[in-house]
Amino acid sequence: MQRQISADLDLSATGDARVVLSIAAHSSVETHDETLSVTLDGDELPVTEIVDGHGARLHLVDVTEGDVQVSYRANVEGTAAPLTATPLEQIVFLRPSRYAESDSLAPTAAREFAGLEATELLFGVSSWVGQHLQYVPGSSLPTDGAVRTLLARQGVCRDYAHLVVGLLRSMNVPARLVSVYAPGLDPMDFHAVAEAAIEGEWRVVDATALAPRSSLVRIASGRDASDTAFLTVHGAGVTLRDLEVSAVVDELPADDLTQLVSLG
Repeated sequence: MQRQISADLDLSATGDARVVLSIAAHSSVETHDETLSVTLDGDELPVTEIVDGHGARLHLVDVTEGDVQVSYRANVEGTAAPLTATPLEQIVFLRPSRYAESDSLAPTAAREFAGLEATELLFGVSSWVGQHLQYVPGSSLPTDGAVRTLLARQGVCRDYAHLVVGLLRSMNVPARLVSVYAPGLDPMDFHAVAEAAIEGEWRVVDATALAPRSSLVRIASGRDASDTAFLTVHGAGVTLRDLEVSAVVDELPADDLTQLVSLG
């Protein structure tokens, strides 16, 4: 499987700021011909890479007032081996978090998924969320969590993923949110899916069913969207004026929703 991924950001900075980008393929992903450039009013800026505690590659850039252009390109071949859930991950990703309030969701999870375990529970939660939510672009706020999504019964990919993650944690299954490049997604953008530790390995589900899971490319993993934002700014204001994301694969695979799938 050969995939080509890219992201272009057009930013406007009002003063001195530190920009943190999370748009590069995850450290577990083998890439080829990878490039990342950041310019300010046409001049190249130095970029520092830091790998976070969950393996995401963060790129830090200090900017001043002006027009900032970000360009990322990479090729990804083949598929990586499934990731093993470490003992620490199985603790961290069972805890409630800002956007996945598993403690508040516990009564709903117990009522809807009593008696389900392991793979059956994973698919049951993902299917239930897909059936009970309506995908409505622009319907949610960046501050919305899983509880508000459940009440509203609508949202976008991150809202679906947060609700899946929260319900799984409520049923004592470690779960996390993953930002990905998603070949086949329409309209194309960064995408969010959920992962759960099933029998010690991370398995991915996408309650939106908008893109085949086996062709996804991992960017970042975390407790929720607060750990996986593609753009974070500290300091002066930085406005995102335009974003173009591309993810293509040589042959778009079918997605059998009854089969377990792992991301590298």
